[in-house]
Amino acid sequence: MTRPTTVGPAGYTETLPCAPEMARRARRLVSAALNTWGIGEMADAGTLIVSELVGNAVRHTPCRLIRVSVRRVTNDLVRIGVTDKSHALPKMGPAAGGDETGRGLVLIDALSHRWGYDRKRWGKTVWAELAVPPC
Repeated sequence: MTRPTTVGPAGYTETLPCAPEMARRARRLVSAALNTWGIGEMADAGTLIVSELVGNAVRHTPCRLIRVSVRRVTNDLVRIGVTDKSHALPKMGPAAGGDETGRGLVLIDALSHRWGYDRKRWGKTVWAELAVPPC
């Protein structure tokens, strides 16, 4: 179930099974949040970013559940994050020309204002921020 946050910056979160097909639900969450905030023009970048974040969690962690969050940190910034219980940290590395994987963080880096991760005692959140264009 999608829930609006009640404390802190405006946002939405949803806990999902850690499965590839959940990327679709994550994209819908991001798109709905951006449209609600009147910045739907950012949906293409936001949905691609969350797809990559969910895909990385599915491929690189043994977790059963992930939490997807979309927060309007400031009027100028939206943060999209995926939280899991794995301590494995993301690494952006070069992908060879014929590789079919390994480009997710490169894509996130290109589409976002910035990206990173927050370590937790029990896992981590990998996030990317989108700069909201001026009106």
